[in-house]
Amino acid sequence: MTDYQFVDPVDTLPSELATQDLVGVDTEFMREKTFLAQLCLVQVSAPEHIFFADPLKADDLAPFWEELMNKTWVLHSARQDIEVISQTAGRMPTAIFDTQVAAGLLGMAPQLGYAALARDLFDVELPKSHTRADWTRRPLPDGLLHYAAEDVEYLLPACEFLGECLERKGRLAWAEEDSAALLDPALYALDPSQGINRLKGARNLRGRARAAAVRLAQWRESEAIRRNRPRQWIARDAVLLALAAARPKNRAALDRVEELPPKLVQRSGKQLLDAIAASAADNNDYRPPAPPDEAQKTLLKEMQKVVARASVELDIAAEVIASKKELSAVIIAGKSDSRVFRGWRKDVIGDQLLRLL
Repeated sequence: MTDYQFVDPVDTLPSELATQDLVGVDTEFMREKTFLAQLCLVQVSAPEHIFFADPLKADDLAPFWEELMNKTWVLHSARQDIEVISQTAGRMPTAIFDTQVAAGLLGMAPQLGYAALARDLFDVELPKSHTRADWTRRPLPDGLLHYAAEDVEYLLPACEFLGECLERKGRLAWAEEDSAALLDPALYALDPSQGINRLKGARNLRGRARAAAVRLAQWRESEAIRRNRPRQWIARDAVLLALAAARPKNRAALDRVEELPPKLVQRSGKQLLDAIAASAADNNDYRPPAPPDEAQKTLLKEMQKVVARASVELDIAAEVIASKKELSAVIIAGKSDSRVFRGWRKDVIGDQLLRLL
């Protein structure tokens, strides 16, 4: 069923889609040269039809999104698709079903790829030759379009099969819960103040160097968003770390920072100096997180045993229930709002973990 047709996004949805409550959705996008991903193609499947919408040829996608958002979307590994669409359309669908999430809850491999899912469920081999294609090309070659069509061809059949299996095991609500969590707007918010978390090497900075790094990373994040360019194109991590260490106070001192490209000084020298100067008044009591002590290590092992027992009982991978990183955050960062204490995980492991804590 790899036949497809294009729809005009400024028109209402064709009847084959308009009458469906459940649709398969996938996207093709590019982000190598931009901060925000550029949406290049939207694929939507109904039981017997596949449709494409081309956002690069439409001035206004609002009518298309308006109708499509009210349906339940079936996606595979939905997070990137939801991020791209939420940034492009300014909204998200009302409900989704993630087939990768569903597969994991049935004991299939965590993070299972779409091609592997199609092979395991339907014994079909999907090509991987176009994973790095240029989706901005117009017209798109037939080979790319067939590849794009196959990306949604098996979503609805997979949803039906996985849903039936989950329902028999009493886990359909689990998949719906974990899928719904991917619609949390906080996952996709553009927050320059969190730029420090994307500055590799900043974790171990202390005092004023850390305060300066926070300001510089925030500046870079804001610039990347404003100019829609990758962070490393604005300023490399090593440059920001060197500036945070040197903390130059004037243009002459700025010029002496060896790692600093002259073009960056010409373009943004004043902003860099302003950010560093402003950081002098910031809280500089930050200390790198201490490594876990012996008691915390012991507690983590006990918590992992709880998860491991649940993994065996449920026949699903431990990381689907709770990863080591999640458990460590509960112990070290005190994350009482962790998902391990909510929903289906609360019943499976959460109450036991609370008793350990």
